[in-house]
Amino acid sequence: MLTHLAHVPGSAARTARVSSGGRRAALTCLTALMLAACVQPWQQFQAGQDQAAIIARMGQPREVYDLPGGGRRLMWPTQPMGSTTVAADIDASGKIVSVRQVLQLSEFNRAEIGKWTRNDVLINFGRPAQTQFFRLSQREVWSYRYIENNIHHMLFNFAFDTNGVLRETQRSPDPLRDRDMRRF
Repeated sequence: MLTHLAHVPGSAARTARVSSGGRRAALTCLTALMLAACVQPWQQFQAGQDQAAIIARMGQPREVYDLPGGGRRLMWPTQPMGSTTVAADIDASGKIVSVRQVLQLSEFNRAEIGKWTRNDVLINFGRPAQTQFFRLSQREVWSYRYIENNIHHMLFNFAFDTNGVLRETQRSPDPLRDRDMRRF
């Protein structure tokens, strides 16, 4: 069914009929193109590709950790504020198992209080942006910068007891970014 007449650029005398199905198809194509432009570099890799493909694209990893079964986790943290860390899990044969951005709430929430250690947090998220020791509570706190909901600059904090076991987690606004935002 034809719904309206549309002006065709370049000729005042010509008109074209555009159906609602044609508009829907054009909108679908435009949406697909916009989404393709939003793909992050780490999202271009598939399980089973050789690790050389991601190293060629991302450069040498800044951190490498051994995984069970002979695999490795390669990490590329952003600098200087460090709100993104790309992690690629590589199997023992050098093939990509998965690639993802790990400094995000869904990844942090996988941490198991009373079970994970400093080493588990290090392997899963890389080196922290900052560390502090609180004498009164006898807790060492590692903090990671991340962006929550693509808007809020936050810190995710992991608190360890003196044996290095994770005892609590906490989210808080990133004071460095709060201070930066007050200038505007």
